[in-house]
Amino acid sequence: MSRTPTSRKEVSRERILDAASRAIRRKGFHGVGVAEVMNEAGLTHGGFYAHFQSKDVLLSEALGRAGRDASTMLETSMNRLMAAGLSPFRALVESYLYGSEIANREKGCPVAALCSEVPTQPDEVADSFRQLVVKLHRLVKQTLPAIQSPEAAWAITSTLVGAVQLARALGDNEVGRSVLVEVKRELLARYEV
Repeated sequence: MSRTPTSRKEVSRERILDAASRAIRRKGFHGVGVAEVMNEAGLTHGGFYAHFQSKDVLLSEALGRAGRDASTMLETSMNRLMAAGLSPFRALVESYLYGSEIANREKGCPVAALCSEVPTQPDEVADSFRQLVVKLHRLVKQTLPAIQSPEAAWAITSTLVGAVQLARALGDNEVGRSVLVEVKRELLARYEV
């Protein structure tokens, strides 16, 4: 949460956003229902419209929450690894392609979890998603070693997201984990100096 809620309504709204941000990463946009989110938040379905004008508004705001939560986790991991002596690029690759990302869809990167569903979403939701992609690309670009071309950032961003998607499709097993290990090895061999 970016700030501490001060009223009961704000506390309820935060619980709804928290539940929705996990649900969209776990089930995708189409798999999330208002009743399910409200139930997971410990609230009644009837109170939804006191907090959000529509499901699309909820999805858009939940994406923002998911992005902030995933960024915080990624940055915490990167900072820990950089404090241990890893370069920013290596810290990013190691953190993003961490083995538990396969099973941790609910708390992982929303870009990897939802990318294929965005074209079917209304503009409001798609615009929120695009902001997450741009932020991830910017982070990749900022961590690239100085001798690398900044244009490589899109290829790296795509590779990171695609590796997580493929690993999840293959499952939390030796094959799925090997995708992350091999992609990590290739990215570091190619771009780390």
